[in-house]
Amino acid sequence: MDLIIDTLRVKLGKRTVLHDVSAHLRPGRVTAILGPNGAGKSTVVKAAAALVDRSTGSVRLDAQDVASMDPRARARAIGYLPQDATVHWNIVARDVVALGRLPHLGAHAAPSPEDRDAVDRAMHDTETTHLADRPVGELSGGERARVLLARVLAGEPRWLLADEPLASLDPSHQIDLLARLRGYALGGAGVAIVLHDLVQAQRAADDALLLADGRVVAFGPVAQVMTAETLGDVFGVRVAGLDDGNGCLLVPVGRIEAA
Repeated sequence: MDLIIDTLRVKLGKRTVLHDVSAHLRPGRVTAILGPNGAGKSTVVKAAAALVDRSTGSVRLDAQDVASMDPRARARAIGYLPQDATVHWNIVARDVVALGRLPHLGAHAAPSPEDRDAVDRAMHDTETTHLADRPVGELSGGERARVLLARVLAGEPRWLLADEPLASLDPSHQIDLLARLRGYALGGAGVAIVLHDLVQAQRAADDALLLADGRVVAFGPVAQVMTAETLGDVFGVRVAGLDDGNGCLLVPVGRIEAA
């Protein structure tokens, strides 16, 4: 099931934040959404999840417009993890994760063994099983972030859209989470994640959608999009190559000062 963004234009208030953005995202791959602050990265994933209205253009799962889908069907197909995700009730972590199964439950239906198994897998995959009986209000920011990711994974969506999922995690859990998202994509799902860390994007992603000022600068395989020249121009930084033993990574080493 391809995720197709076609000439998408979005206005927030009187300001146009996305200008004719197009990209064809494919399942089985991780797509990193990159760009400077204010580039429109979060708006792209919100539009893909039908959480903001568009002015023109479309977002489709294959031929079906996501905005016209039945909300429960859309929630089963697309899992969205916002960057400022919160839990408004101080319930235990396992109950938070179980909320991810709601789109699969019928009216007044009790969770099935399949639902409970999905919750167990999601908590195992995010290393949150040991947190199952702890109230979320007692968790650290990083622990809470992993529980909220588990809630999305429990829904087993065909597409997982995550807005800066690394923000509250320490380096070890950042690496682990990206590896697990890659594993989720290798299982056949599509994954699109907003990232600020260019090195992590090169390591984790197959494709990159690079934005600036609400417009597409480049889209395609990471090696084609994330070049020293393009990154330097978009971010205003000097870029150098670093051999990490698995290949050459492009690393920002300083700002380009205006003449």
